[in-house]
Amino acid sequence: MGFSGSILTAHKSLLQRLNPSEISFIESSSSKQNPKTSINAGGRNFVSFTIAAMKEEEVNRCQIQNWYPKFKSLTIKTKFLKLPESFINYLSDDSGPFLLPDSVTHEDAMPNRVHNFEEEDDFQVSEGSDDEAETPLNLPSFPELETEIKESIETLGGTVLPKLNWSAPKDAAWISPSQNLSCTCFNEIALLFRSSDSLVHDLCNAYDSCSDKVSSRPESFYLALRKWYPSLKPEMEFRCFVKSNELVGICQREVTTFYPILLNEKDLIKGLIEEFFDDNIRLEFESENYAFDVYVTKERRVKLIDFNTWCGSTLPLMYTWEELEKIHGECDELELRIVESRRSVLPGLKTAVPYDYLDVSSGSGWDQVFKKAEEELRNEVA
Repeated sequence: MGFSGSILTAHKSLLQRLNPSEISFIESSSSKQNPKTSINAGGRNFVSFTIAAMKEEEVNRCQIQNWYPKFKSLTIKTKFLKLPESFINYLSDDSGPFLLPDSVTHEDAMPNRVHNFEEEDDFQVSEGSDDEAETPLNLPSFPELETEIKESIETLGGTVLPKLNWSAPKDAAWISPSQNLSCTCFNEIALLFRSSDSLVHDLCNAYDSCSDKVSSRPESFYLALRKWYPSLKPEMEFRCFVKSNELVGICQREVTTFYPILLNEKDLIKGLIEEFFDDNIRLEFESENYAFDVYVTKERRVKLIDFNTWCGSTLPLMYTWEELEKIHGECDELELRIVESRRSVLPGLKTAVPYDYLDVSSGSGWDQVFKKAEEELRNEVA
């Protein structure tokens, strides 16, 4: 699905410390309860740790349509539409050409990038030429869904951020005219969803890490339309990790950039998030182990953004799942980790597939490569 490539390239400053010809990934077990990945780097083997698999009910609790009603007052205003199976089939179908739906409201997803009439003249085929005009394609159409989406977008102020049950199409932002996830019409949403590989998780792989897996997909898919706030600052979003109902770690959500403002506000932000968790989340969310994302406003109020599973497809960002498993909430002091200098920025993978989609298991091979490279870098600096 989408435009993702198959070539992976990693951050040069890290991987140049390993001989690329000596890095190989060996899948050693297909058991869901014991996912392991081995890496051979320079003749040395590194085997990932194992984390107990999740339950389906834990994954289901993190679907936005399930947690939103209870936490509605704490999060961003959102409208939900149950998606017809015909639209799910459209998103999943890779057998034909990439087609956007025929819009009944005549709202184009990319009017300025596609409709250049001067260039269109170059592609006109004269009648009777060797290159006969192709038969017009039968475009998919979802008029009822498009009308419902249009009405919902209008009630949310005219611009929304779309997502499915769990995931947003973050990897497809590059194709949007706005270069982000903001959408103003149905076809912009369809363009992002049809171009995204991240949404494959929701469509096909949501329960792959579950020890009691009986479902291949959720019973129903929902489109969540979240009110768009262009003024939100990426440095004020944080990921929080909860183990045995204790907040065991907090870190910066956007780890590819150094934000100096966080250095002075680190302790304040940690206190605000701790208080928010104790007052609003700890006794209300049913799972014992999970992650959640929050945003701290300029008024120093904490807003809930999302709930995520413990491990599985959730990125630990500035932690590792191994160290999070070892933290004891009642005994260890809570830490808020931020990027404290430009040298501490965590690189992303330079690929059409987003980091979130590639690092989908606790035994990520790339995670082990990066940890080894970072260890060698620390030794060199020391």
